[in-house]
Amino acid sequence: MFALLGVGLVLPIWLTVRGALVDSAGGWTTFYLTDLWNDPGAIDGLINSGQIAVCTTLLALLISIPLAIVSTRYLFPGKALANALILAPLVLPPFVGAVGMRHIMGREGALNALLSSLGLGNFDFLGEGGFAAIVLVEALHLYPIIFLNLSAALANIDPAAEEAAEGLGASAFTRLRRVTIPMAKSGLFAGAAIVFVWSFTELGTPLMFEYRRVTAVQIFDGLKDMETSHRPYALTVAMLACAAAVYLTGKWLAGSGTGTVTTRASVRRSERPLTGARGVLALGLFLGVTAAACIPHAGLLLTSLSVQGAWYGTLLPSEWTLANFSEALHHPLAASSIGNSLFLSLAATAVAMGAGLLAARLLVRTRLPGRQLLDVLCMLPIAVPGLVLAFGYVALSLCWPFSGELPDWVVLKPLAWILPTAWFDWLKSAPLAPIGNILGVEPNPFPFLILAYAVRRLPYVVRATVAGLEQTPVELEEAGASAGASRNLVLRRIVIPLVAANLVAGGLLAFSFSMLEVSDSLVLAQRENDYPVTKAIYTLTERLGDGPALASAMGVWAMALLAVALLGASAILGKRMGAVFRA
Repeated sequence: MFALLGVGLVLPIWLTVRGALVDSAGGWTTFYLTDLWNDPGAIDGLINSGQIAVCTTLLALLISIPLAIVSTRYLFPGKALANALILAPLVLPPFVGAVGMRHIMGREGALNALLSSLGLGNFDFLGEGGFAAIVLVEALHLYPIIFLNLSAALANIDPAAEEAAEGLGASAFTRLRRVTIPMAKSGLFAGAAIVFVWSFTELGTPLMFEYRRVTAVQIFDGLKDMETSHRPYALTVAMLACAAAVYLTGKWLAGSGTGTVTTRASVRRSERPLTGARGVLALGLFLGVTAAACIPHAGLLLTSLSVQGAWYGTLLPSEWTLANFSEALHHPLAASSIGNSLFLSLAATAVAMGAGLLAARLLVRTRLPGRQLLDVLCMLPIAVPGLVLAFGYVALSLCWPFSGELPDWVVLKPLAWILPTAWFDWLKSAPLAPIGNILGVEPNPFPFLILAYAVRRLPYVVRATVAGLEQTPVELEEAGASAGASRNLVLRRIVIPLVAANLVAGGLLAFSFSMLEVSDSLVLAQRENDYPVTKAIYTLTERLGDGPALASAMGVWAMALLAVALLGASAILGKRMGAVFRA
């Protein structure tokens, strides 16, 4: 377990950091990092990335705070449906949703067509590289993360504290500002930190809107120079440092000061029923936010149903077709990418489920030293930007045993006396180059993609399986052991059947999100034959003619797959579904 996390998580991060701190002669230096401050382009990229992250986080907070308060405090008609719809934005990555938003918010898009028909003029919503569109798309996708974290924190607040403030004459707004929010800040800061890190390091959405003046895109553009330049490493480390600082600050703020000890409710809060107009308004709030969050989904669907060139300067496409969906399954690039993604996602899911079951068993059923470290490592992929890990895998592919000569610090001289010369020479000179390669003439990124997908989605499997084990009496396993069953037999005949539903739920999430993984797919797949679905969608959107329509159709197919997976996982996990996405 530690070996998987070491090779798939710690080592790529270390190689990235090492590439920024070691010069060509092998000595340690900070020159490459400090030199970034002399590069206006690098500073501009960091500032723009920070502005996108700040604006995205603030907008997500404005959306999620009212929803979380209404959801935890009141009972209204349709509440179960409203809470289920909160996860709707998660079925479509902002990277794919950007395809539809370009048709809606473009100069000749549907929104401007509506405004022109009302005599309100025509606006360039995607001006300045689409900054506003990027913020909007990312916030509408990420606000459920804050909602889920904040809702869990609000549910744990002791209602006696708020009742005491009310008894002292505090108004509803004062109670919210001085009591409720401070006591729920653990969930607020934890969710906001994840949203900030995610939007700060997002690669796909700026690429789709051709907003290249951000650090993530600069790193993506610098991949071809990795073998000769330290600048991409320095940019990646600068991004990692900023993201880690924000995430750790959020964790520190969540666990310090007022409210960190007394937020656990001593009695269950009774939800105040809302009837009549108030109940309709509460339900309308959820439905309105969900409708707004599904605008990218609607734009993607309409683009996929549009005949080429039939949606230009109009509110809706002037001609409709279903041919794009069929073509998306038969187009050479689309068909091969779907096959690649299915293979990669299934393999990654198998790895994640096996590792997740083992990790969950160690965390719940043992008291072994190092369990806390294992827990941190299993959850670390949530905090570490996907782009950083993807870049680290590229760095890993440029090191022995995938490339180059055996490092001097590896002592294998005794083997030279035992092995034949040809075998020892093979061992010294990149023995795994045929198995895994990213930037070579004949690349084979599949091993790296499988490892990246598995590590990135491991937290979902671990949390889902831990939830199952916590609900399963340990006495059943002890009974099997006392009857003489081996550990493997207990695992196969008792543990796995008891947590199978939770394990399958985590596997469904791992598979579906792997099918739509963005950063790893864009960075690690360099040849068309190796493209996963998201890389194929990006490539098709850049092609003239029917490219955007085919990309949209592929996105709709992927969206349907993820929606089915989320519904299945939700049906299995029930109320524990939200914990999978919490910090």
